[in-house]
Amino acid sequence: MRDRLMAAEKVKAIDWRDGTLYLLDQRALPSTQVWLACSDAAAVAEAIRTMAVRGAPAIGISAAYGLALAIRQRLAVGGDWEMALEEDFELLVHARPTGANLFWALNRMRERLLRLKEGDDVLAIMEAEAMAIHDSDREANLTMAQLGVDLIRKHQGNEQAVLTHGNAGALATGGFGTALGVVRAAYLEGMIERVYVDETRPWLQGSRLSAWELAAEGIPATVTADSAAAHLMKTKGITWVIVGADRITANGDVASKIGTYQLAVNAMHHGVRFMVVAPSSSIDMNLESGEDILLEERGASELLAFAGQSPDAPLEAFNPVFDVTPADLIDVIITEKGIVERPDTVKMAQLMCRKRLH
Repeated sequence: MRDRLMAAEKVKAIDWRDGTLYLLDQRALPSTQVWLACSDAAAVAEAIRTMAVRGAPAIGISAAYGLALAIRQRLAVGGDWEMALEEDFELLVHARPTGANLFWALNRMRERLLRLKEGDDVLAIMEAEAMAIHDSDREANLTMAQLGVDLIRKHQGNEQAVLTHGNAGALATGGFGTALGVVRAAYLEGMIERVYVDETRPWLQGSRLSAWELAAEGIPATVTADSAAAHLMKTKGITWVIVGADRITANGDVASKIGTYQLAVNAMHHGVRFMVVAPSSSIDMNLESGEDILLEERGASELLAFAGQSPDAPLEAFNPVFDVTPADLIDVIITEKGIVERPDTVKMAQLMCRKRLH
């Protein structure tokens, strides 16, 4: 099955070539494909902050490459380059606050830096580490897709309708996708008949990005308003809600795209199973519960402006980017380390003690 999944990969959002990081500008999709060339940490941090690149795994990968770019610049200048590098680290780590993968990737880069020995080719080693982070995320996606298909097959038969929210596909990761990776794999196995895609206001990651990815692969997809989700579950035979995650805490609470929490509440009411798909790098065992997660809020204009128009009257807006879905509303969390059904603190700790599945 893995070979079939690899052959099905058609979308790429991150490309490292000749010492430059190229990012597919997701603000321009689906009408235009624009690649941003980032040659320093500041450009990478700006791409993350302005959502040119988004999705927790993709942000983490981009930040790792951003630090590799910073190392090249600091080495060229000379002097105490490691001390100077702290400025670049801080710039990247503060680009966005909620997703765990950003901090995980930068800490992994820092740890590799601390293991360097005298005479090592610093730049080559650190570029290789960033590439390894990228490759490992893609491999994790493929493993999670296989696990997700096995679970869907176990609980229900073929030709199911599923609902997804936001974008947790190839655009949000190093390759195949997390939630959409499972959807893609299940479709290839003939187990999904149709995917319903929430538009995902205000950035429309569902209607602009997820629907675009699915259409590129010929997967039947229907875009719906966020507010139609409960009606869909009641009338369209939805069997699974499948979403990604930006941070998962030690008790299994999940921070994900705003609107995910209400999907979970509706899913429980309608007897629809709720699946979260995310790499273990999204799990933060240092946070006890979702109450400890710093949830990003963005400017009012993102919410109030539509089609280039803003309301004449001055209005206030509450524009949170993420919400927290409590663990007791989640049927299953899938990572490359394995599956946790009905997550809690004990089960999450057991998961994190496992080695990666192959």
